[in-house]
Amino acid sequence: MKTFFSASAFPRRAGTAALALTLAVASGCKDFLDVAPQGQLSEDAIRRDPAAAQKLVDGVYNSMYLGGFGPDVHGLQFVILTDIASDDSEKGSTPNDYGDAAQVDNFTLTSTNSNINNAWNGYYQGISRANQALDKIPLSPAEDAVKNRLLGEVRFLRGYFYFNMVRLFGGVPKLDRVPLASEINSPEFQQRATAEEIYQFIIDDLQFGVDNLPIKGATETGRATKAAAQGMLAKVYLYQKNYQKAFELTNEIIQGTSGAYALYPTYADVWRVVGANSSESVFEVQTGINAACNNSAVELYTVSQGPRSGGRGGWADLGFGFNTPTQQLADAYEPNDVRRAGSIIFIQPTAPAGQRSTGTVLWDGFRIPSKDSVEGLRYSYKAYHSRTKEPNCGNNDFLPKNIRILRYAEVLLINAEAALQLGNTAAATTSLNAVRTRAGLGAKPATLANIWQERRVELALEHDRFFDLVRQESVQPGRIVPIFAAQGKTFTKGKNEIYPIPQPQIDLSGGRLTQNPGY
Repeated sequence: MKTFFSASAFPRRAGTAALALTLAVASGCKDFLDVAPQGQLSEDAIRRDPAAAQKLVDGVYNSMYLGGFGPDVHGLQFVILTDIASDDSEKGSTPNDYGDAAQVDNFTLTSTNSNINNAWNGYYQGISRANQALDKIPLSPAEDAVKNRLLGEVRFLRGYFYFNMVRLFGGVPKLDRVPLASEINSPEFQQRATAEEIYQFIIDDLQFGVDNLPIKGATETGRATKAAAQGMLAKVYLYQKNYQKAFELTNEIIQGTSGAYALYPTYADVWRVVGANSSESVFEVQTGINAACNNSAVELYTVSQGPRSGGRGGWADLGFGFNTPTQQLADAYEPNDVRRAGSIIFIQPTAPAGQRSTGTVLWDGFRIPSKDSVEGLRYSYKAYHSRTKEPNCGNNDFLPKNIRILRYAEVLLINAEAALQLGNTAAATTSLNAVRTRAGLGAKPATLANIWQERRVELALEHDRFFDLVRQESVQPGRIVPIFAAQGKTFTKGKNEIYPIPQPQIDLSGGRLTQNPGY
């Protein structure tokens, strides 16, 4: 699979700079892709070379690869803070493995948890790259239309990064530019903006993308498009309860893109190579294999969620066993819903004495033995990448799995929810049941409960459920506590909606960063 930003972009791994402001002005780099770091592109080089601005933009895209156990944007630690924190899945692995993940799973984490600090560092690395690009692109000799497109891509990405940050932490420092040397210790950059200020910043960035990005087909596959900005902005407006704007923006995608977007016919294939950048893709993290066969991929994303050997063992397992779907998720699907088998790998029970279990055979023919040789009962099928039927370089830590950030199915469900809140039941019903039809199910009336249930089973294990539950609680108070209580977990309102500000960030700010309530 071709990846347009693996050969000439910012190196994928950057050294950790613990404070956001530090990240905005400098970051050490591990030379992985054999290209010059952003900070080494002088203003003179930008002015002389039309391609230099593109390299800056590609560096922002490459920040989405951050994963492993360091700065993280879409890796295991993001999975922990989104899926494992929700009722969709549990920590998994072995009971004593990765205590910080268990703290998130059980709502017992503190401000010293490594997951939150690494997510903070990862997202501010992406934001700092975006600010550097925005600072330098205007100097490029490229045509204004090209520069506006590049600026649109970067502001879309910065808006997306901040959208995840405000959902994770609430108000955070608003870095809207590369600080001057004299501003490094300025309280302006070390204090938290309000959540409302961050949301307005996100809206401004995404609106710029809507106004300046090309439509699908008029730019390279995988780059941000007008519809990607419209869809992400509609989602932001859904969180803001601006249902009119969310409805209008999703309608523009549904009705005004000349059939460029559609539900992919086979649900299970959406997460395989055959479904990458399909008609359903509005925006996804691009991966692939470059000429030197160095995987461009989110480190550990796939292998950390793969089925893990346990008990008798005796097989070449597929991973670390994290992010195991809950029984509640498995039970949430209606009979004959094709999404259940397309979302969850079910491990077969151990056969009675004297009988042989066939185990679980995956779509590519890989056989997982029965429960006596496997650690868990369920795993994420959406995170699976075939070692035999899909491209890879043999490095399981870097399996090139595209991560689907925004799909057309979600656009339809945003449209349905916004339409219902506006009293347009007919439009809500049409969008809701388009999603259900692809799942092999009959029509249902467009109620809020039905739309939210559809979001759960349609978007399961796609790193949005925890945020969704928090958002839904703000619409329908009293919903979230019983959902977690059914799993034996105590969700504390007024605290657990967001994570603590990482203590290392508070320390490095000299106490200017204030802590969230309850932590």
